[in-house]
Amino acid sequence: MIIENFVENFSVLEQRLGIEFTRKELLQQAFIHRSYLNEHPDSTLEHNERLEFLGDAVLELAVTKHLYKSYPNPEGDLTSWRAALVNSKMLAKIAEETGFNDFLLLSRGETKDMGKARQVIMANAVEAFIGALYLDKGFEEAEQFVVTHILKELPGIISQQLYRDAKSHFQEEAQDRAGITPTYEVLDEWGPDHAKHFVVGVYLGEELVAKGEGSSKQEAQTDAAEKGLAAKGWS
Repeated sequence: MIIENFVENFSVLEQRLGIEFTRKELLQQAFIHRSYLNEHPDSTLEHNERLEFLGDAVLELAVTKHLYKSYPNPEGDLTSWRAALVNSKMLAKIAEETGFNDFLLLSRGETKDMGKARQVIMANAVEAFIGALYLDKGFEEAEQFVVTHILKELPGIISQQLYRDAKSHFQEEAQDRAGITPTYEVLDEWGPDHAKHFVVGVYLGEELVAKGEGSSKQEAQTDAAEKGLAAKGWS
């Protein structure tokens, strides 16, 4: 059973994307965050984490297939490009462009948070949507969504070298310019195991150059390295 108050809203999303779901409950479930169910325990739909798990795999396959068929580059290049396409920052950007943020079903507390945590939620919703689309329409429809809305970013990623690993880049610059190998330290963390959030600092010796945030230590380190490059003017 679908939460009736939101049926009309989701039909607007379908029209915007040019996709009509047969199983409307799958579409809606893709946008239900775990926190929403804490405040609506009578909901007959689950949160979107299982769909996110499925969508992550479908997304990676669709992107990998496209890269393999379209580019003769070595594996290392293709891996870097894929990582730049499917990371949470890129997916949050896609969610913003497609208006997914308007359809998220969140707790009142999560609704107020428009920072890094919301970006992660938006990115997860994109993966969950892809998983729902795969279940409802099959791989070809899900692949077409990926091509239309995500792979369009690839030319910019390649031309601007956005695929470069920020941590490696920062380390190279730090060693060349300052003769120091950067270190990373977890400054704060919170949240349950399924939704951890980390704040990591990147240091040059005793100097705290920048702080980064993410849903994993690796993601937070990468964010810190990106901000460190900008802070030092090494981008």
